[in-house]
Order: sequence, then structure tokens, then C-alpha cells
Amino acid sequence: MLKVGVGPSSSHTLGPWRAVQRWLGELGREPGLDRVARLRVELYGSLAQTGRGHATDKALCLALLGHDPETVPVERIEALVQELQDMCTLLLPGATRSVRFDPSEDIVFHVDQRLPGHANGMRFSWWSADRPDEAGHASQWYSIGGGFVRREEELTQVDTQRSPLPYPCQNAAELAASCRSSGLSLADLVRANERAWRDDESVRTGLLAIWHVMRDCIYRGCHTEGMLPGGLGVTRRAAGMSRRLLGDRTETDVHEWMRAVRDAPRSFREVMKWTSCFALAVNEENACLGRVVTAPTNGAAGVLPAVLMHHVCFADHEVEETEVIDFLLVAGELGSLFKKGATISAAMGGCQAEIGVSSAMAAGALAAVRGAPVDQVLMATEIAMEHHLGMTCDPVGGLVQVPCIERNAMGAVKAINAAELAAESDPAQARVSLDDVIRTMWETARDMREQYKETSAGGLAANISVRVPEC
Repeated sequence: MLKVGVGPSSSHTLGPWRAVQRWLGELGREPGLDRVARLRVELYGSLAQTGRGHATDKALCLALLGHDPETVPVERIEALVQELQDMCTLLLPGATRSVRFDPSEDIVFHVDQRLPGHANGMRFSWWSADRPDEAGHASQWYSIGGGFVRREEELTQVDTQRSPLPYPCQNAAELAASCRSSGLSLADLVRANERAWRDDESVRTGLLAIWHVMRDCIYRGCHTEGMLPGGLGVTRRAAGMSRRLLGDRTETDVHEWMRAVRDAPRSFREVMKWTSCFALAVNEENACLGRVVTAPTNGAAGVLPAVLMHHVCFADHEVEETEVIDFLLVAGELGSLFKKGATISAAMGGCQAEIGVSSAMAAGALAAVRGAPVDQVLMATEIAMEHHLGMTCDPVGGLVQVPCIERNAMGAVKAINAAELAAESDPAQARVSLDDVIRTMWETARDMREQYKETSAGGLAANISVRVPEC
């Protein structure tokens, strides 16, 4: 559920990137990359409708060039893509001969067509060097949200390859029952499941690496000013907020900056502003193809880091790394419940599937590290999601900026309040369960009209003008 990647979208940037990487891996085995003379990528549904604003074409180019979203030098992305556009040939990773690929011709946006399996469909085709006039060999792929991808034939398959878990949980009721029967906290139960795949040290180092990407992303966003790309004229705000909140203080690195934040005034208004600032910082970086953590998506990548940074900076005690790890373990498990029972794709469920899920993950994780029992953790998760039900995804200009960036700030604040409400409540008296709200979310998603599912065809996207820069 938590992946390091590049903005601005997990479904439209990271997903297609990963799909191409898998496809190239298959071509490398059969027929062999040196038999490939030409490639074409066709995009359908939401991928076609908002792909340009979501940098889908750039992600495809970078994947074909052999770059990985976790390691690509983000400061060189534009130059790398421009080089391919100028040359119209590329050397596939592992190949010895170049392949013709003109992004302007070989990335096709079918804005009026949709593949049957999912709103985010792709068709990859290749032509053989031995038979250049023969019809291309095609395979269909889907980006199903959160950077997860599936081949067409995998959509209905059940994963039986991974090791069995000691505490398999398909829904919140099973999760709560497993915690009660085992006597484990939610974080420890998730940790026990993780041991089926990796040792404790790998879990620790992996999650701390994810936290460091989140932390560094907030720091960069709080120290970078200017205008966001794309033509909307959106000005970065996080850096100005950070500067005003800190006053005359100066800091040289992320550690000094975090100490300054902890030492700054902590009135209710200041803490609220800082939480919003953290979230804005991440999603302003995301809008510029910066390195972020998908949590559970890129469009909602600011909520979880903002709430975790809020806890690290404003808790009434020194937060240890074990709390950071537990926060991320719980958040990931809670997010998986929405993936299993509903969707984390805005193209399938609107923004409730992104900001709603991220806020729910953050609320439950915050409750957990504050010592709440599992029933209160699930209650916090439910409260946060309940009050995002029906939220539409209507990105103006197909960009992950308006209303997306501010929504992360709102999702973070609602998550904190949901955790507070749950702490003051008796879960036994709750009328709505987490499983109820997940089921309702999925029903709402299926009832929602297509123009509110990441198509930029309705809502704010249909009412706000975009200044498109001249080429």
C-alpha cells in the first residue's frame, strides 16, 4: 500500500510505468528484445482523458528508457523525455539494437473509448524486426489504483503464490476478531503477517526508508517556491506558510527544520496551520513530478505524511522510531481493507477512494500509536471515511492540483479529528461499522456518474478555465 514513486498520480503515472516494466520483462524472455522493431502504447478511459495532465506519457517514456520510479533523477525527468521526443528511437533496457518510438505517434490517447476491465486501460503492441509488416502482438493491462497493475487475464485471478498468513483478514470484523483472539495489538498483528514474507529488520528498514522519503518530501515542499506547471497558474504555498510560522529562524537541513517546528509556538491555530502546511508541501512536490510515497495513491499522498509529521512534531513525548513503524504498519493494513472491499482508484470511485481512504488510514494509524485498542482504531478509520463518502474526483485541466492539493490538507485535519472523536467514544455504541462504510463507499462508487471519476468532464473541471501554455 505504501510505495516510493514519482508524482503526480499513482494510477496514471506509477501504474503505467510499472506496467511497461513488467511488459518489457516479458518481451525480454519471449521473443527477446532484439526481435522488437517497433512499439506502440494505447491508452483508454480515464488514462486517456486525463493522462496528459497526469504525466502518463512521460511515465511511459521513462519506463521504456529503463528508468525506475524509485531511483530516476527527478531533476532530469523533463530532459530525459525531451531527448526521446527529439531522437524518436530508444534502446530498450537489455537490448543491443535501437527501436523506433515516436511518443507523439506511438502513444495514442483514445479519449472516447474504454476497455472492459477497468477505467484505466492500456494496450501494448510490438512489431517484429523479422516481419515488420505483420500486425503487432498486443496485450492489455490495467492500472487499478495505488500503483497496482494487472494484465487482463489477471483481473479475476486470486494470488496463490505468496506464503500463507498467520492472521488472514478480508474485512474489519475479521481483523478485530484476530486481534482479540491473539491478544496482539493491531500493529503487532500486521507485523506477524509481514514475517510470512520478510524478517523484522527488513520491515523496520523498509518502513523507515518510506518515512524518510515522506519527511524529506515535506521538507523540500516547505523550502521550494514558485508556480506549479501545467497552465493553471497555481502558486506554491507551503514554503511561505513554513517561513511565516517559523519567523526569523534559519535551518540548514531537515533535522534542524523539524527541531525548529517542535520549538515554535503551539497554539491550536499554529498546529492546524502546520498540519495543512505539511500536506500542501507533499502535494505541491507531487504536482511537479517529485518523489513521493503512494499512500494509498499519489493524489492523496500528503495526508498520511502530514498526520505522521503532526504526531512526530506535536506529541507530548519524544516519538521513537517504533511509533513511526507502527503507524505505517497500521495505515497499510487499513488501506488494504478498502482495496479488498471497495477501491482505491479515483477512476473507479471518485475522490472518496483517494482522499477518503488516505484520511481513514491516517485516522486509524494515529489512534493506534496513541494507544487506542483495535475497536477504537477501526472506529477512527470509519469516522474519517464516513465523512468523505460521495466525494468526486474532478481535477481541473486533468492536473493533480485543483482541488487535489487542498483536499490533502482537509483530509489530514479530518483524520486527526476522527482519531480524537474515537478516543472519546465507546465503539460498542457506534451505529456504523467500518465494514458498513466500506460497503457503502463501493455502492456509492458504482452509482457515481463517470464525469466525476477522474475524467475532468464534470464538477470543478467543467467550470474552471485552464490557461494552456503555447508549445
